[in-house]
Amino acid sequence: MKVSKHFLVTGGAGFLGSHLCEKLLDQGHEVLCVDNFYTGQKDNIIKLMDNPYFETMRHDITFPLYVETDNIFNLACPASPIHYQFDPVQTTKTSVHGAINMLGLAKRVKAKIFQASTSEVYGDPECHPQPEGYWGNVNPVGLRACYDEGKRCAETLFFDYHRQHGLKIKVARIFNTYGPKMALNDGRVVSNFIIQSLQNQPITIYGDGSQTRSFCYVDDLIDAFIKTMESADEFTGPVNLGNPKEFSIRELAETIIDMTGSSSKLEFKPLPENDPCQRRPDISLARDVLKWEPSTPLEQGLKPTIAYFDKILSNR
Repeated sequence: MKVSKHFLVTGGAGFLGSHLCEKLLDQGHEVLCVDNFYTGQKDNIIKLMDNPYFETMRHDITFPLYVETDNIFNLACPASPIHYQFDPVQTTKTSVHGAINMLGLAKRVKAKIFQASTSEVYGDPECHPQPEGYWGNVNPVGLRACYDEGKRCAETLFFDYHRQHGLKIKVARIFNTYGPKMALNDGRVVSNFIIQSLQNQPITIYGDGSQTRSFCYVDDLIDAFIKTMESADEFTGPVNLGNPKEFSIRELAETIIDMTGSSSKLEFKPLPENDPCQRRPDISLARDVLKWEPSTPLEQGLKPTIAYFDKILSNR
């Protein structure tokens, strides 16, 4: 098998990172997975270890990294509220210092670099759906600010390095994504509902369940990552990547209860601070430039996701 390019994936043992590493290897590339294993899991990449074109390195990107590579996917950062609020200072450092260190590496080795940004840069949006030109409605001193503002600052750094140093950058704003390899304890709505349903526990809904989200299956998102990285150099983004089909949180819960045959009941709790009421991407730019849009309906993507968690819970 001919190796065509070398890729560095930070956060490569995480949910999205491990799927990306696997896809890049399948395409015949060489991959260096860098992770400090704060939220990443060795189980996510264990089956890749025997591939001679795969290498893993334990490293925290808040410290400089000296390696050689052609392309960098910067995915490192805890992405669920439970994890990023546990150590908010470290979360901000991962986004900001991590961006500086990876951009410095890209500058030194003349690599193209991709930043995994987030729909959280829009905060609790005042326009719907959210286009890339919307500047957001973020509380800079709230509990979520360590993640929201950290990612916003990272975007600033990417575009300043692009303008000042001519770096080849790609910035993608990721909306809610789900699929196998999500962590059991990450506190995200899809994994929470599946785990509670499989154990016939009450389904915890914050607020009245009318708040909306859009859910993109992981395979669709990884396809978008690759298309973004392969796009023309003049296309920098930011570009929204997600599924534009919108569901209420209550609809999601009822769908999962039905698919798992669960006896779980809905349990309502107060809405957390600054939790967005609506979240749906405008993906017109991705459709136009990347020729991409998600193709996996929610129930089709939930089947392997439910099977994944069912297997984990059975093994425990």
